[in-house]
Amino acid sequence: MKYLVVEDFSGTPIPFIFPERIRHDEMREQLPYAKVLSAGLVELRGGRFVCFGGSAELSLSARKEDEEIVTSRFQPRQR
Repeated sequence: MKYLVVEDFSGTPIPFIFPERIRHDEMREQLPYAKVLSAGLVELRGGRFVCFGGSAELSLSARKEDEEIVTSRFQPRQR
């Protein structure tokens, strides 16, 4: 899968995960957020998310902190 991490209106990084057949720049056009922080590929390996690669279209790369950002969205919500 591919992903983008964008900064929402409050400054929080938000990951968007989408199929590899969609280009990063195509997905970026669909999002209302102004700032894209990173882009790349994401895989689940050994029970953890691994982010790597980048987007030639957006001139962005995966960052190590992206793994934590993606993982945090798959944690149970505190009620």
